[in-house]
Amino acid sequence: MLVFVTKYRKLSHSFYYCVYHFVWTPKYRFRVLTDVVADTLENKIRAICGWKEVEILEMNIQPDHVHMVCSIPPKMSVSDFMGILKGKTALMMFSNYPSLRKKPYWGNHFWSRGYFVSTVGVDEERIKNYVKYQETEERKEDGTTDLKLF
Repeated sequence: MLVFVTKYRKLSHSFYYCVYHFVWTPKYRFRVLTDVVADTLENKIRAICGWKEVEILEMNIQPDHVHMVCSIPPKMSVSDFMGILKGKTALMMFSNYPSLRKKPYWGNHFWSRGYFVSTVGVDEERIKNYVKYQETEERKEDGTTDLKLF
């Protein structure tokens, strides 16, 4: 009988360990992901991940980007997941914060076009710690205050 470590997940016909590190940014890397906006975004991301059976292992929302380490089932492609995540959260951001839509530079796109993705393997703990403590390290390096758009 095979015994699997708890980090493996199970579907009806497969056991898997598909962990990815994502980073994506608002358009023009504007520093708008602060305070209640960041909280609203985090709640929406968690809801979408629950809906799509994606397990969030670590998440950190910075004013100008989002880091997330998550486990995606093999039945879903990485690009499909990011398309759903960025699309649904953008609609929610424009709906909850209509002032964002009035800015001519957004062009009805909240997120930048691309994203960073990397598979997580041997260095999983190192990457999870980087995501978890990135804000603290960034504040040490950058003594400036946050610029807010609203």
